[in-house]
Amino acid sequence: MATISAADIKKLREATGAGMTDCKNALVEADGDYDKAVEILRIKGLKGVAKREGRAASNGLIASVVEEGKRGTLLELNCETDFVAKSDRFITLADRIVNSARGVNDPKEIVVDGKPLQDALDEAGAMLGEKIEVRRVVSFAGEHVAVYLHRTNPDLPPQVGVLVELSAENPEVARDIAQHIAAFAPTYVSRDQVDDDVVAKEREIAEATAREEGKPEAALAKIVEGRVNGFYKEAVLVEQAFAKDNKKTVAQVLAEAGGTLTGFVRYRVGA
Repeated sequence: MATISAADIKKLREATGAGMTDCKNALVEADGDYDKAVEILRIKGLKGVAKREGRAASNGLIASVVEEGKRGTLLELNCETDFVAKSDRFITLADRIVNSARGVNDPKEIVVDGKPLQDALDEAGAMLGEKIEVRRVVSFAGEHVAVYLHRTNPDLPPQVGVLVELSAENPEVARDIAQHIAAFAPTYVSRDQVDDDVVAKEREIAEATAREEGKPEAALAKIVEGRVNGFYKEAVLVEQAFAKDNKKTVAQVLAEAGGTLTGFVRYRVGA
């Protein structure tokens, strides 16, 4: 029987991303044969795919690709633990998938190396021992597309990603706006995107709160209007104070740059 050293286990773990115990057991079963141990891990992992289906994949990363400032794709790839999320194998997988997802807006349409996405996810899950899934993907194409990825923890890959589309080419402003969106998480680009039902509910809450506070009846209309405007300033991107210069709104920054923001998407892992 071959002697299994800690270095052998470490090598196999780093190459496959599998757990330490699984690596040790695979090497023992393979009598120290590295290639056979890799095969054992893969086979056992694939057998466990069904068992992992019900488990929560709430960790992961945001990956992106931008082509010539005209086309961009943003994707969330999930796993179960941050240990796997920061592994080289998982990060490489995310890069493969997002590059295969260019122009795609539905994970079901992604094809990786000529095979359905699920095949690639199952194979990765077999090696990593966790449930792996693509939660969402979005692609933009326009006059100028930019992306910003943010690490909320320096030890982990990007957990927040923003894809923006501008009506005119301006890389610096596009990046600044994307960074702003990452920090302030607006819901809408402009007021006209807010559903009437949402505004009505905000008015209802504002009026009920004002009455609870004992505000005079004559002042209610003005108070309600002020609080609804406050809601717009928090939820609507172009009405927010710009992160890099709070004396200006995002709308003013865009106007000075000679363009408009035609769309944005903000992803945060697990949110």
